[in-house]
Amino acid sequence: MSETIYNRIAMLRAERGISRRQLSEALGVHYQTIGYLERGEYSPSLHLALRIAEHFEVPVEVVFSIHPFPRIGSGERTA
Repeated sequence: MSETIYNRIAMLRAERGISRRQLSEALGVHYQTIGYLERGEYSPSLHLALRIAEHFEVPVEVVFSIHPFPRIGSGERTA
C-alpha cells in the first residue's frame, strides 16, 4: 500500500500568485516545509492539511488526494 499523498499546492499558489514563503508565513510553518509538501517528500498532518485547504478556501480533497491528480487538459475525469 502506497502512503504517497498527492497535492495541488504549487498549482493553487501559482493561480493566486503566492510564493512559498508567503504561504509558509500565513500557515506558521518553515518555507522549506511547503517545498517538501509540493514535491511529495513530506505528508502533512491532518491539521496542517485542513489549514492549507482553509487558506485557499477550497475543500481539502481539492488540495490533497491518495491518487494522482489527472493532468490539466488530459481529458481524464475524476469521479
